[in-house]
Amino acid sequence: MPPAKKRTRAYDPARTRAAVLAQFANVREAVAGLAPEQLALPTRLGQWTVRELVAHIGMALTAIERSLARPEPPKRDAVLLDWPFATAASSPAIDEFTRRLTEEHPDLDAYLAGVAHRLVEQLDTHPGTRLLETNAGALPLADYLVTRAVELVVHTDDLNAAVPGLAVPLDRQALACTTRLLADALAEKAPGGATEVRVPPYAVVQCVEGPRHTRGTPPNVVETDPLTWIRLATGRLTWTEAVAAAKVSASGERADLGALLPLLS
Repeated sequence: MPPAKKRTRAYDPARTRAAVLAQFANVREAVAGLAPEQLALPTRLGQWTVRELVAHIGMALTAIERSLARPEPPKRDAVLLDWPFATAASSPAIDEFTRRLTEEHPDLDAYLAGVAHRLVEQLDTHPGTRLLETNAGALPLADYLVTRAVELVVHTDDLNAAVPGLAVPLDRQALACTTRLLADALAEKAPGGATEVRVPPYAVVQCVEGPRHTRGTPPNVVETDPLTWIRLATGRLTWTEAVAAAKVSASGERADLGALLPLLS
């Protein structure tokens, strides 16, 4: 795992909370209208069907509940940027838990309604400074909520890709959180100032070792849109595919990010 940065981007807790609740509401509304045959469709997530994907989306939020049920860690020992690099190790356990949830909750609407109700209660009860035990270490609830926004945005895109004609909207603030955290993770993985990565309108980061520019247009520039960036950073799209489809603009000898992606899987 790359070393954690001493300073990380700040996220407004109230806006993050609103973003998570809004995005989850978008998912719930869309899922309520899905027919059984749509829930049985495959997804781009291995063996998961749409039904299992939806169960996992709910599970991503009940992670807060499970963490709150455990004793509070004595001290913080992680930062938000540790989280993207800690997700892969949890994949087998997440898969098993998701399949069990799918079997235990055949009524997805009722399951998601319960998740939403309990989430609001938890956020109303506990301050953002309350420490949670997470797969990345002990993090404040406010920071962990940013990771829940990422989960919701990434898996909403998975849901839209799996169901023809479905277009679950993405909350703007949730999309911004996701774009920024994954852009910062790239800068953490490949520190430097030789390449500027632009994901308008949400993020600009400097990364990759090499000569640092001081003014004017940098010699190495990568630019793309938020959804393309998220798909690249999570392995839903390869660098080669994105460049071939003109989804990414890359100029300069240090502008090829293919070897650095994905960041989160």
